[in-house]
Amino acid sequence: MRLTFVGKDPDSNPTGSPTVYRTDRGSWVVQGWIVTDPEALAQMDIPLGEVACEIPDRMLQFFAPAGP
Repeated sequence: MRLTFVGKDPDSNPTGSPTVYRTDRGSWVVQGWIVTDPEALAQMDIPLGEVACEIPDRMLQFFAPAGP
């Protein structure tokens, strides 16, 4: 998989910010905060090999629909 940097959280510190990448497979990779809240996790059905990742609303500016 080849990643292309799209954007980093503009309001974060330089070492631990959420970041968005676009892949060469028509998908996105999001670096964010691992969801560890038991109540939140109980509301999801997360399969083995997957995790829940949280990002702030201000990161949505980096997501764009795929072109034609």
